[in-house]
Amino acid sequence: MEALLEHFITQSATYSLVAVVLVAFFESLALVGLILPGTVMMAGLGALIGSGEVNFWQAWLAGIIGCLLGDWLSFWLGWRFKAPLHRWSFMKKNKALLDKTEYALHQHSMFTILVGRFVGPTRPLVPMVAGMFDLPVRKFLPPNIIGCMLWPPFYFLPGILAGAAIDIPADMQSGNFKWLLLLTAVLLWLACWLCWRLWRSGKAGVDKLTRYLPRSRLLLLAPGMLVAGVAAAVALMNHPLMPMYLSILGKVIRGH
Repeated sequence: MEALLEHFITQSATYSLVAVVLVAFFESLALVGLILPGTVMMAGLGALIGSGEVNFWQAWLAGIIGCLLGDWLSFWLGWRFKAPLHRWSFMKKNKALLDKTEYALHQHSMFTILVGRFVGPTRPLVPMVAGMFDLPVRKFLPPNIIGCMLWPPFYFLPGILAGAAIDIPADMQSGNFKWLLLLTAVLLWLACWLCWRLWRSGKAGVDKLTRYLPRSRLLLLAPGMLVAGVAAAVALMNHPLMPMYLSILGKVIRGH
């Protein structure tokens, strides 16, 4: 699959858009998305957008189409094969989780489907489970469409930022700028992840990371990392090359 996508991408912008549809489709497809490195692939495709090789708006539309096709097929598979899926050993082992998901889907369908779209392990499962438990289509479609519209640019973003940075002319300051950009991205990502862990710590059960990141430690790490990320972002915004970088990003968004 990866070799095929690489071949597509190197041929033309049209093939790159086909690759976006395929990655978004398989990343959203029931169970397949669990083993496909779709996040990495989407970031790679985002780098093509950032470098100007692929039009941002066309890639966004291609991503939406792939997401919708994958989610709707997953929903149909869950609805059509609900009986054998309920008998599947994997589902039996995770019955408690399925029961919670069923309750969440019927009580808070909008929130569950939207959040599930952005969380890796649940993205290819929530639509299938929604079909298995006969969630009405009128409850499934609105949050699903919104999620599929928002997901592609969110996952393109790291690649877009990296691709745009490549176009900055090489000089004595460009290297410092690119390292600062990377540092800022990493710190802000860690800050968001730690804040999410902190918010989740009071609601979720114990997992493997709880031993190393108990709530007491998260109360210190999350704010500290957030402050570090904001400080790095302020330094980045005041860098002399930031106006040039923003100009490049503007051209990417405008599709020039």
